[in-house]
Amino acid sequence: QVHLVESGGGLVQAGDSLRLSCAASGRTFSGYTMGWFRQAPGKEREFVATISYRGGRTLYADSVKGRFTISRDNFKNMLYLQMNSLKPEDTAVYSCAASSQGPTSPLLREYDYWGQGTQVTVSS
Repeated sequence: QVHLVESGGGLVQAGDSLRLSCAASGRTFSGYTMGWFRQAPGKEREFVATISYRGGRTLYADSVKGRFTISRDNFKNMLYLQMNSLKPEDTAVYSCAASSQGPTSPLLREYDYWGQGTQVTVSS
């Protein structure tokens, strides 16, 4: 069992930056591929970014590539998402997730544990 808690969301203006954090507890954090997903109102949850066990491999959705950076600190059991040049279309609830299947995956069904999410709102 892995317990995930996100933080760092908020209301920002277009062009601003935010850093989301995800604190993990429970089983060995470094044994999981980690990912960020988001869900906008009226839309399905979608993949944002994923990172391998030790952080050596990452994968991004085309919509965030070059603007968002996923990282992890296995000593602190923390996952991060640095979001730069935010756009109104980035508005969503962002959730972190842990997968025992790896090393990286954009597929929701391959993630076993999910956080409750943090709201990010980008105004124009």
